Parts: sequence; structure tokens; C-alpha cells
Amino acid sequence: MRLTMLGTGNALVTHCYNTCFVLEEDGRHFLVDGGGGNGLIRQLALAGFDWKDMRHILVTHKHMDHVLGIFWMVRLICQALSKGSYEGDACIYSHREVTDLVRDVAQRVLTARESSFLDTRLHLVEVHDGEELVIQGMPVTFFDIGSTKATQYGFAMDMGQGRRLVCCGDEPCKPCAHTYARGCDWLLHEAFCLSGEADIFRPYEKHHSSVQDACAMTQSLGVRNLVLYHTEDTNLGSRKRRYHEEGARHFSGNLYIPDDLESLELA
Repeated sequence: MRLTMLGTGNALVTHCYNTCFVLEEDGRHFLVDGGGGNGLIRQLALAGFDWKDMRHILVTHKHMDHVLGIFWMVRLICQALSKGSYEGDACIYSHREVTDLVRDVAQRVLTARESSFLDTRLHLVEVHDGEELVIQGMPVTFFDIGSTKATQYGFAMDMGQGRRLVCCGDEPCKPCAHTYARGCDWLLHEAFCLSGEADIFRPYEKHHSSVQDACAMTQSLGVRNLVLYHTEDTNLGSRKRRYHEEGARHFSGNLYIPDDLESLELA
């Protein structure tokens, strides 16, 4: 399986794209979140993907830096369906708050013919806390991360051969999600800034964590590989080095701080 980060930044970045990514295996693709606009389509193209291959999409929550790009995917898919240039179906997974939002906006901005494909060819699939679905041949369990800002879901994916990948969305992994994250092979987790820069970026006011926080928590859960994202973007040229230096003091596993469009092979 390969992870490609389309974006790695938080909501207000201007020098990179908002956090979203693609999981790819054997020509199958799973897009998680859409970032804050039609820049998603550009990021997909720059990463070498065809947007038409994104047949399974998860939206973690309704915040603008995660959901706005999804509306562009909905538009492209429904327009292609209307023109007869899109084969097969597509699915967008999320909890009810998001599926209702996506459906409502799409019906307001698309033509009647385009919006007629909602729930017939473009399926808005409502998922629930603890529910497991098989997506692209892989069992995926969705879970409520316990956010107090907006309902938000993460997921745990069975990668086969006893391996698990867990995504905690864009907030710290709370105790309610530890049962999924504990002992996993790959954990995808936010890290808003360095601990020493918390007075500048104020991550705790935004329900986020520092690199030190994320790494210390992950160490306590016995995770093998940690990927940090959803960061500030003031010094991208040195972000990888600086974040790794702080994180390595608190996490003994393999630590990754990817840049936009960087791919990782998830062994």
C-alpha cells in the first residue's frame, strides 16, 4: 500500500495545501478529505492521479479545509455522469452531518440532471461509530474521535497480514480512540507545531497538539510508524528536520513528516 499526501497543512496555510491524502493499492484508490477548494484537482494531477479513479472518498468532518474540495469532486463526477463520460459508480463516506451537507449543497448548485445522480450513481454513504465496511477489498472501521468542535470520524484499516493503519482525523487521539490506535502499524496524526512554538501558534486553543504531544502519546500506545500532518507552514524548508528532531526525542518508532505530494510505501 502507498500513502500519498496531497496536502499537509492546517486550515490557514498558504504555502502548502490543506491536509488530505490518497491510499493506493493494486490500482485501487481511497481519497481522504478534499482540502479547502479546487486545488484538490491540481494536487491530484501533480501527484499523477486521475480524479476519475477516486471512486471511494471519506470526509472526516465538515470544516472548510476538509470538505470544500469534496464539492469539486461531486461537481466533476456528476457532470461526467451527465455527459456519459464516467463509467461505474462512486461513493462518499461520512457521518450524517456531512452527507446531509454535501447533498444539500450539491442540489443547490448543480443542475437538476447533474444532481439526479446523487444516491443513484454517486452514493452518499452514511457511516456510524464502530461500523465496519469493506472498501476496495479492505475492511475499514469508522470511529467517532470525540471532537467537541464538530462531529468527526477517523478510521482503522485492516491492511492484511495482521497489519493496521489508523487515521485520527485532525485532532489529538483521545482515549475513546486508543482501542483502535494501540499497537497499530501506521498512525496518521495531526501535529500543529513544535512544542517550543506553542505560544506562537496556540494549538491547544484549536484542539490540536504539538509534535512532542503527538509523539509522546503515540509512544505510549506502542505504535510502530507515525506520520505527522496538519501543521503550520511558516518554514516548510526546515519543517521535516525540525519536527523530526523534536519528535525523535519522544517516539522511538519510525517517524515521518511528509511534504505535499510525497509518497510513503506502507510496509
